[in-house]
Amino acid sequence: MGDISIMMTDPAAQASVTSGAAMDRRVAHLRRPWWRQPQWFGPPLALLGAALAWHVLPASGSTDIAAADIETGAVERTIFADDLPVRATVAPRLSTFVNAVSGGQVERLLVQDGSAVTAGEALATLANPSLKLDVMTREAQIASQLGSLSGDELALERSKLDRAGQTSSANYDLLKAERDLSIRQQLHDQGFVSDEGVKSYREETDYQRQRLAQLRSGQTEEDRTGRLQADRLAETRARLDGNLSAVRAGLDALVIRAPVAGRLTNFTIQPGQMLKAGDPAGQIDSEGSWKLVADVDEYYLGRVAVGQKATAEGGARLTVSRVLPSVTDGRFRIELAFDGTAPAGLNRGQTLDTRVTLGAASQSMVAPVGGWLDAGNGASAFVLDGDGRHARRRAIRIGRRNPEQVEILSGLAPGDRIVTSNTASVKGDILNIR
Repeated sequence: MGDISIMMTDPAAQASVTSGAAMDRRVAHLRRPWWRQPQWFGPPLALLGAALAWHVLPASGSTDIAAADIETGAVERTIFADDLPVRATVAPRLSTFVNAVSGGQVERLLVQDGSAVTAGEALATLANPSLKLDVMTREAQIASQLGSLSGDELALERSKLDRAGQTSSANYDLLKAERDLSIRQQLHDQGFVSDEGVKSYREETDYQRQRLAQLRSGQTEEDRTGRLQADRLAETRARLDGNLSAVRAGLDALVIRAPVAGRLTNFTIQPGQMLKAGDPAGQIDSEGSWKLVADVDEYYLGRVAVGQKATAEGGARLTVSRVLPSVTDGRFRIELAFDGTAPAGLNRGQTLDTRVTLGAASQSMVAPVGGWLDAGNGASAFVLDGDGRHARRRAIRIGRRNPEQVEILSGLAPGDRIVTSNTASVKGDILNIR
């Protein structure tokens, strides 16, 4: 520190310091341009960031969705066709199943699958040795019973003939006794025969008369008893004959026959195949008599009814003849009968476009059907804004529906565009379409 003081007191050094200080000068501060001042560009940048955030970030209660992932449709006022288009299949009006009446092994096929058959025609024969033996045994037993029955009937007839012969003989003896008595009585009246000579003839006549009366009385009772016994024998014979027919029918059951006339289908049994009683052997379809069968969405279960009219391609007229209400995989089945003769050239399994008329066509406000109806059962729809960038949920009420249109009863107006794709997964009431 002492050295520094000495240096500062040195005149030469002090002069040098004074000379350096004289060389320093004050630099003036330059003002920034207005476009570089934060108070001018800060607020616009903040507004721009807020706008970008509003477009990028979804609003509360809204969902973002890509425009390519949705479908839209317009609401309009037009004719609502209250009918149901279905793809119907041609089927035989009546199909009768062919079953094996008795079990056995397929011995021989007599017809081929697809053949036209007549009622009662033999289709195949079965082999069943045990059944044949059983039938023969039972036939022998019934034949023995019928032989005994014939003997009883013969004895009854012989008894009847014997009684008739006895009556006839007694009647002849009475006539003879009465004739002899008449002769003796005439001789007695002329005095040629005594009273004793007439008495024996009178007693003989009385005896023959009593004998004939007893035989006739017994014959009446015997005839009544004989008729009862004959009736019982006839009933027994009828029962035995029925049993014999049933036993023989057991053998006939080894022949598979067509129950009705028609076209034999599904006749796929093969020689050597074992069949049990009741096993299916095929079916017979009504030849040239057709119906249409269609599967319908369960939504229409309460609207399709027997008696409704329908039209198939080609102009054929039909009537709903049967509604099967059982729902399988969301669909139920209906059957349609042709009004009059079915068109020529139909084949089993052929499909026809058919429209079932559910009600009269009318002017209505309609919207396209789509997956949006499955979300909330059509109680609301997302309606697009004018710019097409947002869609807002709106409560609506729908009415009738066909596969292309749904009737709008309230909540929408003609010209509105709605989202027609499925919106069940959408949370909130606003769609942001990006």
